[in-house]
Parts: sequence; C-alpha cells; structure tokens
Amino acid sequence: MKNKEPEKLLKKHPQLVHSDMLKVVSHVQRTQGEWILNTLMIDGYDVPFRYRRKQGYKSLNGQRVNLTYYPDTESIAGIVMEVMNVVRIKIA
Repeated sequence: MKNKEPEKLLKKHPQLVHSDMLKVVSHVQRTQGEWILNTLMIDGYDVPFRYRRKQGYKSLNGQRVNLTYYPDTESIAGIVMEVMNVVRIKIA
C-alpha cells in the first residue's frame, strides 16, 4: 500500500514538489544554534536541499530518498542562490 501523505501535502500546498528515489551524493550536518542543519546534494541537481532537525542523523551518503520540498532563494554575501527547503524526507 502506497503512502498517501505526500499527495495530501501536495494538494494542500501547490508550491510543494515531491520526488522519489533520488540518490544522495553528499550529506553534511552542522550546528546552527540549537538545531542541526542538514544539507543534501542530489545526483543530477546542482542545488542544495536543506532541512533542520533537533538531533544529528545518520549519514545519507549513497542512499536513495523520497523528498517533498519547495524551491526558495537565499542571499549569501550579496549573491542570490537557489535552495530547496525540505519539508519531508524518507529513505526509499
């Protein structure tokens, strides 16, 4: 039975994007205040996928994941960069 949660989120928030079976080529975790900021680089994409957690997580390098995310932009040193903010991540 397929999980219906991504479909519910996509109906409720049309700006969200859902992708299945994406391969993680890099996973970096760093502390940002009381949160752990996780940054994923996905095979075939040159945009970072970011999400925050309260605790560290096992490395996702080489794993296949299902992501629900929305595109955003971030200004770093005056340069505008595209980023993907992950709202849901599951190991495929």
